[in-house]
Formats: sequence, C-alpha cells, structure tokens
Amino acid sequence: MSIIDFPLFDAHFHVIDPRFPLVPNRGYLPDRYTVSDYRERMKGYDLRGGAVISGSFQAFDQDYLVDALQRLGPAFVGVTQLPASVTDEELRELHEYGVRAVRFNPKRGGSEDVSHLDEMARRIHDLLGWHVELYIDARELPELFDTLVALPGVAIDHLGLSKEGLPHLLWLAERGIRIKASGFGRVDFDVRSALKSVYAANPGALMFGTDLPSTRAARAYSDRDFLLVVDALGEEAARKVLYENAVDFYRPHERR
Repeated sequence: MSIIDFPLFDAHFHVIDPRFPLVPNRGYLPDRYTVSDYRERMKGYDLRGGAVISGSFQAFDQDYLVDALQRLGPAFVGVTQLPASVTDEELRELHEYGVRAVRFNPKRGGSEDVSHLDEMARRIHDLLGWHVELYIDARELPELFDTLVALPGVAIDHLGLSKEGLPHLLWLAERGIRIKASGFGRVDFDVRSALKSVYAANPGALMFGTDLPSTRAARAYSDRDFLLVVDALGEEAARKVLYENAVDFYRPHERR
C-alpha cells in the first residue's frame, strides 16, 4: 500500500508565515513554513483536510491563523491559543473562520496557564462546541486526571511524549480522551507498540497528524511515519486513525 491509498485528515500541523508576528520561545524562532510549502509537501497524499495548530512562538496571534484557514479552505480547522479574557464575540468570529479548539501548552509555554483549563474548556464548549488540546508530557497528566475526564472534549498531542507517561495516556484514552498520533520524532518509546496499545484501549481515540514542519523535533516527519500507522494497525483501523476519528472530532464542515 502507498500513502495515496488512504484518505488523510492531518490532525496536527503548523503554518509559519513570517508576514505575521512570531515570538521567540526560549530563544527559538522557527523557519518559515507557509501554506504553499505545506501543500507542496502533501501533494502526494489524498489530503482531505486538517487542523492548523498554533505554536508557542505564535502566542495569541490570530491573524496568521485566519489567513491560513482562508487559504486552505473549509475542510481545514484551526486550533488556537487564547487568553482567558477572550470575549464571546471574539470566539464567535474565530468560529466563523473555522477555529474549533483552544490549545494549552505546558510543554513550551506561549498559551494560557492550565489553571484556566476547566473554566475555559467548559465555556468554549457551551458557547460553540469547541474542545481543548494539550501539549504536555504525559508524566504530568495525573494531577489533571479529574479535570480532563470531566470535560466534554480533550486531545493530547504527540502520544504524550514519554514512555514513563504511557500508562497515564492509556488510562485517559479508555475514558474518551483523544490522542494525537503525531510527532513520532519527539517521543522516547517504540511508536508501533504505543499505537497498538492506544488503539486497543479505545479505537476512537487515535488521530494521526504529520506535525509538519516538525519544529524542534529530534527528527522531522517522514512518509514512513504515515505508513507505520498502516503497518502497525492494519488497513481498517488505519482508516479510522488517518481520517475518520479526526473528522468526527473536528467536524470541519459544520458552521453555526
């Protein structure tokens, strides 16, 4: 099988456009990676949509994201970073542009503090049906267990990053938390085994993302990462992980 044989909703990638403000994160600024760069990289895939994720270096800037979503089209959604002080009017405007989630980034910073997680998650879900996403080392998840399992929609990035945290990740997957099968170059464990374990815990949890352009990862995304999902899980399960689960979660074509 090849990458073109499977439809893809890319549940995690970044757009870095130097026309818009970038904020150094711990001294780091990423190289440019525009919508055109992304489309060129993905031209060999059956790409049917995806989620543009705001990085730490974009902080609370929304202009880059709105521009990217307009260029990508209605099959794509945005996952942004927002302060707790954001107004309902601002949220509704972002929703119209295709934003569908708020990201908290304990790993890198640049986002709102997790002390606001419960309040913001409930507010954005009640108002617009949005969910929250966390870039966090899974070793830190136990202190958030009670909060996360009580929320209406949560996703954890990059398979939770650490081998030590995998049991915590599986516990959350069993309870309905979504898990990004992304950033394979960031983790410290065998990805194949982790994919099988998370899928066994909850077949609806895993959502594949390329993590392009793989900023600060130990290695960049490769087509082999995509094919690893198919090889590890089999074709039927891979179709869920590569497309169906994410479309069900993000619902990119819905507008209020």
